[in-house]
Amino acid sequence: MNDLQNALLAGQFRYILPEIVLAVAATGIFIGGTFRSGRYLWSWAALGSLVASLFVLTITAGFVLPSGEAGRTATFSTPLLFDSLANFVRVLAIVAGILLVLFSWNEVPDRHAADYLACLLVIIGGVGLTACANDLVSLYLALELISIPTYILLYLPRHDDAAQEAALKYFLLSIFSSALLLFGFSYLYGLTGTTNIAAILHTLYGQGGGDMPAVAQIALITVVAGLGFRITAAPFHFYAPDVYQGAPTVGAALLASLPKLAGFIALLRVLGFVTPDGVLVPVAGRPHVLPGMALSDQVPILFWFLAAFTMSLGNLLAVLQDNLKRLLAYSSVAHAGYMLVALAAAPYLSERSSGSDGVHALLYYLVAYGVMTIGAFAVIAFLSTPERPVDNVEDLAGLSGSHPYVALMLAVFMFSLIGMPLTAGFTGKFLIFFGAMNVVGEQADLYRWLAVIGMLNAAVGGWYYLRIIAVMYLRTALRPIQGRRNVPGLVTLIVCAVLTIGLSIPPGANVLLDAVKNATGIKSTPSPIAQR
Repeated sequence: MNDLQNALLAGQFRYILPEIVLAVAATGIFIGGTFRSGRYLWSWAALGSLVASLFVLTITAGFVLPSGEAGRTATFSTPLLFDSLANFVRVLAIVAGILLVLFSWNEVPDRHAADYLACLLVIIGGVGLTACANDLVSLYLALELISIPTYILLYLPRHDDAAQEAALKYFLLSIFSSALLLFGFSYLYGLTGTTNIAAILHTLYGQGGGDMPAVAQIALITVVAGLGFRITAAPFHFYAPDVYQGAPTVGAALLASLPKLAGFIALLRVLGFVTPDGVLVPVAGRPHVLPGMALSDQVPILFWFLAAFTMSLGNLLAVLQDNLKRLLAYSSVAHAGYMLVALAAAPYLSERSSGSDGVHALLYYLVAYGVMTIGAFAVIAFLSTPERPVDNVEDLAGLSGSHPYVALMLAVFMFSLIGMPLTAGFTGKFLIFFGAMNVVGEQADLYRWLAVIGMLNAAVGGWYYLRIIAVMYLRTALRPIQGRRNVPGLVTLIVCAVLTIGLSIPPGANVLLDAVKNATGIKSTPSPIAQR
């Protein structure tokens, strides 16, 4: 068995070739930046490395994964698993990285471009490794691989007081959240005697017939709190408004997308919403062991209250904002609440043959939200100049006259954030709220109320998003926006706008829905415990 484990561990290096490509490229850019500065050179290098990583991923994804006894050994002994969910998230991370490189092309000073882009590549690699993590230690290290470069990335482009304050706040609160996460992981290790996530889930699901010990409840709360920082769920969101406002625009866009993606994927893995091959399969009729309830049967209730509180607080505070980046920060909080609705309903939807699966809806919405929020931040960066920064909603007055196409694309992003038809935001919200309405049994009324709360919050969100559109089209600017020539930034806007619309209608919507279903279509081998 030791020889098999050693062979499996050695074979894992070929599956992490995409992350190795990014790590080598980041190292080369770090070193090269000490000899030569220039954002164009290193932007092309970063873009090329991301394309190369995506190409390598398409090759390694075709490698045959171990099956049978070797596959079971890999599940319960290796620190990384390369299943369909991991590959789906790795593709998303690389595509988001390409958009962020184009976004930052003219936003980062020449002298900091190499360090900035190298940090971005490391973050992309960290997101990919988070998706592959099959061990608490590897998951924690992958999450830190996202956090640590982010501290530098937030500080580099600007050195004013606001940027320094933003970087320091994120640094301190990130350390605090990491400590909470480690505390929860230590309880999981003490409870099960292993750090292997698959083995932890297998053990806990096997004990699901009875009451879980209090230590499992503590682990649940601390793990959710630690990851709640990354997904900006209330009350762990309080860093977001100040950090988004003080950070460079491209840094705020990164914070709104990649850490949120990594945080939700970590929740799916650790709490057992998605289980790899060989792990005990929860069966119908045993509510203690439904998917996502490995640590406690109170998980859906925890996420119910967290979702309702997060989306309500985010939307209500966003209504009061005039600063665009603070508004989008609270918008990020609200959308985290919508995604938590999907997680709250997921355990009760997973056993049903009809209706929307919560995990599918969550993955779809992560893609939709990433596209539309990166696009919204890209508009702010595209229009801002040192002489006339676009900071507040009123700065967008008259945009429809001076930049009609940019105003149209920003309107598309706002409509999608509201959830208007023919946008990806509408399809995502429909999947989430329809899934909550589809819960049956004793919990049906509770989840219908959650769906109603979500729809009311979407209506409140429509107020501040429509206010931006109204200012663009109904107000006249005292000082028209001049803008600047920024071809990569314009490409970012166009790609995000096309995806925002294209992913909401066939064939784009069908392709994405099929992809998220394949990502969670991991067939597990039933355990004898489940068959008793």
